[in-house]
Amino acid sequence: MLYKALNPMNIIRSERLILARIMRQLFYGILLVFLSLSVFGQRPEGRPNGDGRPLARLLTGLVQDENGQSIPYASVAARSMRDSTRIFGAATTLEGKFEIQLRPGRYQLQVSFLSYQDFVQEVDLREANVELGTITLEPKTELIDEVVVKGEKSYMEMKLDRRVYNVGKDPNNVGSNAQEILETVPSVEVDVDGTVSLRGSSNVRILIDGKPSGLTGISTQDALRQLPGNLIDKIEVVTNASAKYDAEGEAGILNIVLKKDKRTGLNGSFEANAGYPHNYGGSASINYRAGKVNFFTSVGAQYRNRPGSGYSFQQFFLEDTTFAYERTRDQERAGVSGNGRFGIDYFIDDKTTLTSSGMYSRSWNNNNSSLLYTDIDENGAITQQVSRTEDEIEQQQNVEANLNFRRTFKTEDQLLTADVRWFLSEDLEDGALFEQGSDYILTQRTDNLENERNWLIQTDYVHPFGDKVKLETGLKATLRRIDNDYRVDEQNDSTLEWETLTAFDNNFIFDENVYAAYMMASGKVKRLSMQGGLRAEYSDVTTELVKTNERNNRKYLSFFPTAHLSYEFASNNSLQLSYSRRISRPRFRELIPFFSLTDNRNFRSGNPNLNPVFTHSVELGHLKTWDNGTLLSSVYYRHSDGVVEQISQPDSTGFINRFPVNLSTQDAVGLEFSFSYSLFKWWRVMLNANGFYSITNGNYEGQSFYAETFSAQGRFTSKWTVWKRLDIQTAFMYQAPRNTPQGRNLSMYSWDLGLSVDVLKGNGTVTFSAKDLLNSRRRRWEIDTPTLVSTNDFQWRARQFTLSFSYRLNQNKKRDRGGRGGGGDSEDGDF
Repeated sequence: MLYKALNPMNIIRSERLILARIMRQLFYGILLVFLSLSVFGQRPEGRPNGDGRPLARLLTGLVQDENGQSIPYASVAARSMRDSTRIFGAATTLEGKFEIQLRPGRYQLQVSFLSYQDFVQEVDLREANVELGTITLEPKTELIDEVVVKGEKSYMEMKLDRRVYNVGKDPNNVGSNAQEILETVPSVEVDVDGTVSLRGSSNVRILIDGKPSGLTGISTQDALRQLPGNLIDKIEVVTNASAKYDAEGEAGILNIVLKKDKRTGLNGSFEANAGYPHNYGGSASINYRAGKVNFFTSVGAQYRNRPGSGYSFQQFFLEDTTFAYERTRDQERAGVSGNGRFGIDYFIDDKTTLTSSGMYSRSWNNNNSSLLYTDIDENGAITQQVSRTEDEIEQQQNVEANLNFRRTFKTEDQLLTADVRWFLSEDLEDGALFEQGSDYILTQRTDNLENERNWLIQTDYVHPFGDKVKLETGLKATLRRIDNDYRVDEQNDSTLEWETLTAFDNNFIFDENVYAAYMMASGKVKRLSMQGGLRAEYSDVTTELVKTNERNNRKYLSFFPTAHLSYEFASNNSLQLSYSRRISRPRFRELIPFFSLTDNRNFRSGNPNLNPVFTHSVELGHLKTWDNGTLLSSVYYRHSDGVVEQISQPDSTGFINRFPVNLSTQDAVGLEFSFSYSLFKWWRVMLNANGFYSITNGNYEGQSFYAETFSAQGRFTSKWTVWKRLDIQTAFMYQAPRNTPQGRNLSMYSWDLGLSVDVLKGNGTVTFSAKDLLNSRRRRWEIDTPTLVSTNDFQWRARQFTLSFSYRLNQNKKRDRGGRGGGGDSEDGDF
């Protein structure tokens, strides 16, 4: 079936008129900011007064913790050595930097932060400005009422352009995979089909270590299930990306950062887990550094069996008849998967690093499903029952290789990086299907081979002008090709010969080449930070159905301006205002004409004629920090053109076709809160809530599709530390109902529990977790159209329990820092 599409030439023509004005205004705006910051940002040694003496000196530095993470809002005080009553102070920025303007003289500097030892040093500012460089604060270790207080790493860290969630030590995540860990991250939703959404939008870009990966190539859902959660260090959430990031993703970017260590000597961690339903696995991460060489590796393997079930009731109201059927479904997805990551850092000198790394993953799965249809006539009488079963063997493998170059110059802020990445991903599915009705038997088999090859080449350069102004630029090319060769055969009842169904026999080829360049300027005047940039991306996308000679080519040049403003108040408050324009190109699964025949009465397919979605996004955020916690509140607005929605259309026989189309527009406005606070040294609470209002309005084949909805989702977590070594954590998640153009998604909720206790003198940890204790995490939705009324209930996986043991070799356990946001950038999180 071919679907109507928006004309891409109309998109390009209208876009050029708007972008011509945007480029002129952005160019003059960035130039004005750049020139003004260059003038005001250059601070001389000090202006001379009448007798030639300078009026002021600058005292600057960077404050970090023992792990190299920057510490925001640390207290910095300078006491005059001549008059000890005169004290001058400041607080560090979100990046951990500070700057104090002082008269020439000698001072005693003191840097303080909760749970850290004070740093004290004498400073001489009589002759010149003083740059102290990096100041490292050491954690306190105190015994108070037999409770050990250590320097701790915050669960959430707030950066200028992203939020970082340190999920590696969350006891609720033990025994989980990457997809299940994403379910615990604020602002993120994962439905029972494995579709990941950010702030209510499924158009989100998922990266691993800041780059596209073979693990999120062909099938993101299946790939994330293969990645063991104990290999993950943190999740970075980018809701309004700057120009240096890919413009892909309407709602933003989710970056999964894997564990990697650069400490001297040998260190590592090991973990084993067992659970019910069947969930067994183990992993190891080892790091060894000697001299100029750092070796790192991580491996993991697991066996899981995920049972699921579902129910639906479909009513059809056609011109000449009315009928219905109910469907029950039971399924199991069981399999073994393994993952290995290996790499070497070579420190050529203290400013130059060359890194080579690779990744390999493999899985073998057996996916079984059983469906029972009960057909009902217009009088409510049962006419027949039909059973359908599928036994599918699935094999997947991913191979990835990376080469990274990093070079700093006179200052660390001047940076040149270059990256080359290649990966290959393969997915083979062979299925046997058997269907039996009251008067017939149907036997089918499926053969589906998906193959992806991908090259990524990228270089970035950062050049500072003085202490206040910075210019960044870069180039990137992503070359991607996917072949999907599929065929469905059906056995002839009389001859018992296999006959190929021509409607399900083709080779779908997807070529997507994206070339990008960006330039970005940033600067700071006192407490005001500014950043502006422009990214250009040229897309060359081709889809082809080889056997039917259907070819579709789209080429378009798009521009993506971004702007960020941040103001830091003296009272531990900061405001952030940001804007970005983004794109959501049709994904492979949205384009491919054939998905699966597991349920042949509900046929899902893609649409090769889909166009990209363009989105304007604005966000205003406020961060309030206390000694024991943080509150981040954000108001955001998104306007999207060409929104993709899933449309369900029934035919005269009662079969439902479900496929994506470009609708017209969608406007969404939302309010989000992220609150973290330590009520006591032993009790921390975290609350994330996101509420939004959206309007979707469009037409397809003369039919109007309109949806107006207000919805919300939230997660509450409470963590207690008792008896010095026992951590108890519980979390409750709720998603409110929301309207869709053809119906409604109903509410969903779940409750998780986790306990962990340190053993072996703190080198080991035993953890127990229970996910979805109430067994309530089910996707429920309704379709209500003039010809079809449908109610559906489906659970992808059942309640699960997991027991885990981990052991740390030459590593101290990193505990949470009491809920206060931290600073500093991750080396692995470079986009």
